[in-house]
Amino acid sequence: MTRQLRYFEDLAPGLVLEFGDRLITAEEIVAFARDYDPQPFHLDEAAGRQTHFGGLVASGWQTCGIMMRLMVDNYLCPETSLGSPGLDELRWLRPVRPGDRLRVRLEVLETRVSRSRPEMGTVRQRTEVLNQKDEVVMTTISVGMIRRRESAL
Repeated sequence: MTRQLRYFEDLAPGLVLEFGDRLITAEEIVAFARDYDPQPFHLDEAAGRQTHFGGLVASGWQTCGIMMRLMVDNYLCPETSLGSPGLDELRWLRPVRPGDRLRVRLEVLETRVSRSRPEMGTVRQRTEVLNQKDEVVMTTISVGMIRRRESAL
């Protein structure tokens, strides 16, 4: 899927989009962990084998970053995306391992025109990150602020 220009009016409840294909390598897991989450099971395969993970696994925060990159590359538009007030929920359900291929499935749950800022609306969405086995490894519920088409006229 290539990113297309999406305004608030294009994002109706029930809309489901799937995108992305990102191969995760051991090298990038370790590099991220060194900088941001230096726990042994993110830094070293042997140390990871000594834990309930049974090997090297990516930081959940790295999975969040990968999800965000896939969203920016495939879903969010610089012309219409106005940021986010945050996440309502974040769950890490399965470990992400070297060799996993990740993709995103996003479902629009609710939309609402802003009363105080009529040029935009908010979109509440459930985002799932899936691996190559179609296992959900992470979920979020979040709110995005999206420019309304009428404001562009």
